[in-house]
Amino acid sequence: MEQVLQQLINGLSLGSIYALIALGYTMVYGIIQLINFAHGDVYMVGAYVGYVCMTHLHIGFFPSLVVAMAACAVLGMVIERVAYKPLRHSTRIAVLITAIGVSLLLEYTMMYFAGAAVRSYPELPAYLTRSFHFGGVVVTSLQISIVAVSVILMVALQFIVRRTKLGKAMRAVSQDQDAARLMGISVDNTISFTFALGSALAGAAGVLVGVYYNSINPLMGILPGLKAFVAAVFGGIGLIPGALLGGYVIGAIETLVSWVGFSTFRDAVVFAVLIIVLIVKPSGILGKNVREKV
Repeated sequence: MEQVLQQLINGLSLGSIYALIALGYTMVYGIIQLINFAHGDVYMVGAYVGYVCMTHLHIGFFPSLVVAMAACAVLGMVIERVAYKPLRHSTRIAVLITAIGVSLLLEYTMMYFAGAAVRSYPELPAYLTRSFHFGGVVVTSLQISIVAVSVILMVALQFIVRRTKLGKAMRAVSQDQDAARLMGISVDNTISFTFALGSALAGAAGVLVGVYYNSINPLMGILPGLKAFVAAVFGGIGLIPGALLGGYVIGAIETLVSWVGFSTFRDAVVFAVLIIVLIVKPSGILGKNVREKV
């Protein structure tokens, strides 16, 4: 029983990170129906910004987290304005290919400037390395910090989406762009803000992964990005609660699969979950099936 609890705590930490990345996927899809495959690489850039802040600028963990979020928010807006906005009325396949192109551009630009070698974050301060023992279950202060930061960011996101003018504009644009424009909402600015918000969360996830696994590289965004996409689809892409649910479920599944001795297959199991969800309930666990009129 203690081992199960230990793995669930580990899964909670990992799931928090997946949920943060999945939120970016689901917000962008919810507002312009784009699967932004470059999102995983924005997360990678966030990890490198955090690394530079903590290693070279000697900034603390939390200020580095804020800087990485700000840098990724700007990056997300630039990507949207330069790569996606000109294709707003193009076919979905054109935008999808552009997203893959942006993903590769980010990866190899980072490789050019930072090199392909794996880098490690500096030693963490003492308050992040403590361990607490509850019987046979061990919880580290770093795990608590990851879950706490993730929950605070998710609550802040819910507040922005539900209680602010920008959040109302996001919901209006996601429902009907033309009607939102007639009501005086700047659709372009709202879409850019959505990219900034999602990218900031991805930047935070990048720093959290950097300190949790203590290893970053220019291609680190590919697999976690795809798994976060699976999480978004699992919960119901386009739905913020669905992304949260999917992130935690995928994190728990991956941890439990590793625990039972099949760590080699943990990635395969996650993608098998995606296939099963697409077959059984394509709209995701919390999504609703909508019939398209012909």
